[in-house]
Amino acid sequence: MPVDSACSALVSTISDQEFGLFQQFFHEQIGLQLTTVKKPLLCGRLSKRLTALGLDNYRAYYNLLVSKAGAQERETAIDLITTHETYFFREPKHFELLQHKVIPGLHASPELRVWSAASSTGEEAYTLAMILDSFRSPKPWTVIASDISRQVLVNAQRGLYPMSRGERIPAPYLKRYCLRGTGRYAGYFMVEAPLRERVEFIPGNLTQQDSSLGMFDVILLRNVLIYFDQPTKLLVLRNVVERLKPGGWLMVGHSESLHDLRLPLELVTPSVYRKVCA
Repeated sequence: MPVDSACSALVSTISDQEFGLFQQFFHEQIGLQLTTVKKPLLCGRLSKRLTALGLDNYRAYYNLLVSKAGAQERETAIDLITTHETYFFREPKHFELLQHKVIPGLHASPELRVWSAASSTGEEAYTLAMILDSFRSPKPWTVIASDISRQVLVNAQRGLYPMSRGERIPAPYLKRYCLRGTGRYAGYFMVEAPLRERVEFIPGNLTQQDSSLGMFDVILLRNVLIYFDQPTKLLVLRNVVERLKPGGWLMVGHSESLHDLRLPLELVTPSVYRKVCA
């Protein structure tokens, strides 16, 4: 049976009650909101696991996920559901602001710490590192990148990407920080080792507080809030803003709004906020 047909068949076997179990599971585990229209996404990303495990229905897969023996499979399912494609220099106005206003404004700061929250496969974190290395060095700077998916963090640490992911990297950065693949790696590029080593990738769940992260001058929390319901969105934002220094900068996706959330933030420009000093 073709994959698309198999997927359609599996979708048709998921009752509202069964799909509700997955909605509850992913919401409890990582705060993710899966609406009913996400059934095809669930199928497309999890159906191969049913095949690999020899399971013929989603209820059996759910039972495995919530069992004591399902710890490793839970991590796999979360990896599959939360992986989102991104690219370098996405929403470039944020990086222009970082270059022209944020970094110069923090010139006297002994260290500039930036957090790429929900960093996915690392493109955002390495973009930040390119900007900081170009306009902050030799003064100290740090980029921390976190994600719920351990598999994407492994891929991010490797720093190997299809050329299509780097189409928006300005030519000077591409030449300075990236190596073009040859032979078996033709069509790919790799972020150079000295820059990769400046970015620390760590696992993290935004719905949980983590004081070990320390405090940050800049936090990017972009294109992730759209996946949460309102209570979870507020929980995540409170956890993130808690890690932001007074006067620090928070950047969210251009399609995301923090209107009426009663947070200690002031709007600077659409999608850019600063933490109000106590």
